Amino acid sequence: MASDKNKKMSRRKRKRKILVVMQTAVIVLAAGLIGTTIYMVNRPSGEDGNTIQKEDSQTPTPTPTATPTPTPTPIPITISTEGMYSSNAYLVRISDGEVLLNQGGQNQIYPASMTKIMTAIVAIENLPDLNTQITLSAEMFDSLYAQNASMAGLSPGETLPAIDLLYGVMLPSGGEACIGIAEYLAGSEAAFVELMNQKAAELGLTNTHFVTCTGLHDVNHYTTCEDIEKLLQYALENDTFRQIITSSVYTTSSTAEHPDGVTFYSSLYSKTGDLTLTTGTVEGGKTGFTDEAGLCLASVAEIGGEEFILVTAGAPGNGYTEPYNVIDAYMIYNQIAAAVQGSQTADPNVQDATETQQTDGSEANTAMADFTEQYGWAV
Repeated sequence: MASDKNKKMSRRKRKRKILVVMQTAVIVLAAGLIGTTIYMVNRPSGEDGNTIQKEDSQTPTPTPTATPTPTPTPIPITISTEGMYSSNAYLVRISDGEVLLNQGGQNQIYPASMTKIMTAIVAIENLPDLNTQITLSAEMFDSLYAQNASMAGLSPGETLPAIDLLYGVMLPSGGEACIGIAEYLAGSEAAFVELMNQKAAELGLTNTHFVTCTGLHDVNHYTTCEDIEKLLQYALENDTFRQIITSSVYTTSSTAEHPDGVTFYSSLYSKTGDLTLTTGTVEGGKTGFTDEAGLCLASVAEIGGEEFILVTAGAPGNGYTEPYNVIDAYMIYNQIAAAVQGSQTADPNVQDATETQQTDGSEANTAMADFTEQYGWAV
């Protein structure tokens, strides 16, 4: 009996050992499966699924860096004022703001009709609709005639779109067009002039003060060539203003007084017809004259892909003499054109670049001689 009992106990021990071994095996197998799963999920792999070994010694390929395009160096320009009629002149290259000529540019001058640059831009910025109909009051005409103001050829009581009057302001320098717009927008010329002075302050024209919107003389109506240049540069950013000032001719819409409209001609081109330079062209401008101001001109020219603004004042003459203000502009702009031509034809391997880019004025003088011969003006 004791022997049988011992045999049973031995069998139970063996069974427990087998169960422990089997449980241990199951646990090990389960742990291995879990570990394999985790590895398979997180392993790095290539497109074919094979494991990629990281090579610590491999140097990463640098990302190519784009070579920046160099900014073109502005052409050196030297302007000679020999033979210039205007007492004051201020010339700026718009792209970099470089002042290329400053002869009395900060001295006080009377702007005459260059005033109308401000008149036009203030009107454009305040008109709700350029097709707004504006009637010219009859009362303004007697005063303008008495002051010998320049006129656009419109009639008392005539009603026109605002855009027609803006062309009348800038091209023929019409006083009635100025007053008509001023009265419509502000109720009176004086109130409109307040808007002009506010704009001058906004633009930092610290040496400018307006009394009229026409530019008729007043001792308290003054500016500088530098301020007019800043004003014109600002105004040219307006597409409507640029379109107007660069136009040589414009015909108004039909009215009862003028069924065929009134044709305006730019005062800048009225005696020249064309102002093409040796390289480039004078794109547009605003002339001016009073006895106190002399002949004035604020103009913009495109030469060699660059725009330049020139403001001159104090030239001798009047509306019936040679246009010395225009002659000065032609002379100065052609010196720039000669410099541009020199830079385009220069061979840097043979000639010093600075020498070829500057001008002694000989080409400009030749162009000026051709200009005066064409139009019969002695210089």
